[in-house]
Amino acid sequence: MATYDLTPRIGPSLDRHLVFPLLEFLQERQLYPDEQILKAKIELLNKTNMVDYAMDIHKSLYHTDDVPQDMVERRVEVVARLKALEDAAAPLVTFLQNPNAVQELRADKQYNLQMLNDRYQIGPDQIEALYQYAKFQFECGNYSGAADYLYQYRALCTNSERSLSALWGKLAAEILMQNWDIALEELNRLKEIIDSKSFSSPLNQVQSRIWLMHWSLFIFFNHDNGRTQIIDLFNQDKYLNAIQTSAPHLLRYLATAFIVNKRRRPQFKEFIKVIQQDQCSYKDPITEFLACVYVNYEFDGAQKKMKECEEVILNDPFLGKRVEEGSFSTVPLKDEFLENARLFIFETYCRIHQRIDMGVLFEKLNLNYEEGERWIVNLIRNSKLDAKIDSETGTVIMEPNQPNVYEQLIDHTKALQGRTYKLVGQLLENAQAQPAR
Repeated sequence: MATYDLTPRIGPSLDRHLVFPLLEFLQERQLYPDEQILKAKIELLNKTNMVDYAMDIHKSLYHTDDVPQDMVERRVEVVARLKALEDAAAPLVTFLQNPNAVQELRADKQYNLQMLNDRYQIGPDQIEALYQYAKFQFECGNYSGAADYLYQYRALCTNSERSLSALWGKLAAEILMQNWDIALEELNRLKEIIDSKSFSSPLNQVQSRIWLMHWSLFIFFNHDNGRTQIIDLFNQDKYLNAIQTSAPHLLRYLATAFIVNKRRRPQFKEFIKVIQQDQCSYKDPITEFLACVYVNYEFDGAQKKMKECEEVILNDPFLGKRVEEGSFSTVPLKDEFLENARLFIFETYCRIHQRIDMGVLFEKLNLNYEEGERWIVNLIRNSKLDAKIDSETGTVIMEPNQPNVYEQLIDHTKALQGRTYKLVGQLLENAQAQPAR
């Protein structure tokens, strides 16, 4: 299943600290040799300040209590640098730890800067030191302290680029602490800035959207409402275009969200077109399953893909496990996926056939006869499906469903107003772009 592991494709769009949870998962699932994972961890750690952790990994990898001298020297450097940054930021940290003093701050940043300078002799150097101290804390693995200081820094910072950088750091820290509600708030705040900000080039804005979507995977597959919100984000035109052009592997997660989310069926039809268009640039068992059912109507192929999908989900760091109370534990996503996948096959198969042999159908659904019959009965009862079971012949008979002319008219015209507004907007933009005569 390492063939379908997306970590090598996802990793470059993550902060290196966010890669550690993925490596922990892969190590637990034993998708790669343990030695390979440990070496990858050390390589990541060498670019952080988590020297003690790197030493522990080195001891585990080489089965020794000794560590290289460069690691020892690096630790001395990190401790010294941390002390220097702590001293530089101390005046502002002391101020922020005083509740009475903090009450003097206002929403006006310029007022705050002037007040801090006049009353506490705290100027731009101390504010910059707070940022550097917070960043260093993050690199040391103190995510809680980093999140607090970055939040306070953004309340004082007047440099938009540096404030944006601090927001990225704050988001990463909240993800690593598994504070999913706060992380979602920071994610939405970051999205708003990315969508409204003027970038030096469109490519930079696209890259920021790609980073945002990769980071969001941690949140959306752990937050209670995440499987709906990932569709709301990834399926927006600007973000879907970014996926198709630069990160087609993210289609796995959007496809999974659509399959397990019945509330987003109206958008699902358009997404199938995306799957059909992008089969050449990216495919895995999950996207191939959708192509089998909705593009090629290959139900035997869909059945085979369901088995592969189960393995893909179990071995995907975002889909197979979730972080909960400090440890990885399985979530019911696999079962939910398989249940809905069977429903997709059944619905599509029923649209093509009026009388269905239950034995043949259950084979395609990968169910034994007893399980399948119980599943069909519950489905007909709960979904108000226009079908009945003929026990004597062992068939499901679909009742003819004549399309309602008025419903068809509504379906064809409900998007007309939105399209009209979009067309008018484009015409106005073109008109304004032309020089006045």
